[in-house]
Amino acid sequence: MSALVSAAEQLRKDLRGLAFAEPVTHVYNPLEYAWTLHQQYLERFGAGPKRILFLGMNPGPWGMAQSGVPFGEIPAVRDWMGLAGEVAKPENEHPKRPIEGLACARSEVSGRRLWGLFAERFGAAENFFAEHFVVNFCPLVFMEETGRNRTPDKLPAAEMAPVNAACQAHLRRVVAALQPRYLIGVGGYAEAQLKEAVVEMEQDAPGDLPKEYEVKRVLHPSPASPAANRGWAEAATKSLVKQGVWEG
Repeated sequence: MSALVSAAEQLRKDLRGLAFAEPVTHVYNPLEYAWTLHQQYLERFGAGPKRILFLGMNPGPWGMAQSGVPFGEIPAVRDWMGLAGEVAKPENEHPKRPIEGLACARSEVSGRRLWGLFAERFGAAENFFAEHFVVNFCPLVFMEETGRNRTPDKLPAAEMAPVNAACQAHLRRVVAALQPRYLIGVGGYAEAQLKEAVVEMEQDAPGDLPKEYEVKRVLHPSPASPAANRGWAEAATKSLVKQGVWEG
């Protein structure tokens, strides 16, 4: 079993049985019901080391929630990555957020932008994954009664404490396995989690850290971001080139 698969299995075990109060009424964990696709993603593309690791926050309802792949826009997962498999139903499925797996016709805008840029710049998926990998910090999807998504940073600290502990432990295992030169937070939340992870590793397991590493940040591709809506691919490329992550 690969280190990434082992780490993901531990993460899904650690997140079982947690409870969340209103306004959260539904919680999905695609590491449970979409495990087949998630494991495929890790095994096919996660063999390390990697020069660049991108970290997202948590799944969107039409992306990883459906496909088990971070920022998992369905055409990118199915057609570009070539992943295939059945996706089960989560417990307590929200009627406004049905899980349809790779048959889902809705588009995850953040994922369409992210994977679209990578496909445009690198061509085949294998070219991108030769040096890059993408993970989410938290695999859980939190929803309110209306179906509205609630991001982890909006949940009470006490409820998120065991989630963050499990996700931080997983992130440290991913960094140790992939040994990335550049750790890129997709948005400020992910950047903060990366900084926390490397501080913990410096204190507790310095031998697991890459010999050289830098924590960087790139604009999140969310449609909720006005800056991202003004041309995310161009802005992200310019930022990564300026920070020395990509060549111009």
